[in-house]
Amino acid sequence: MGSFSIWHWLIVLVIIVLIFGTKKLTNVGKDLGGAVKGFKEGMKEADKPGDAAQTPPAQVAGGQTIEGEVKEKTKS
Repeated sequence: MGSFSIWHWLIVLVIIVLIFGTKKLTNVGKDLGGAVKGFKEGMKEADKPGDAAQTPPAQVAGGQTIEGEVKEKTKS
């Protein structure tokens, strides 16, 4: 009773596919994979030595330190 069998998981998977559809699930999987890949690349970049010299200086606003870098402009 504490553990689910493979049949339980297959039934859950079929129900999820019926509710959301395969196209929506494929898009969610691609988005999730891209996010994980971007996170891993960001972690690799953070581990590189000599990166500290390239980071922009911190800006202080209202007693809080704000650090960041603008990658691209978006239209509002």
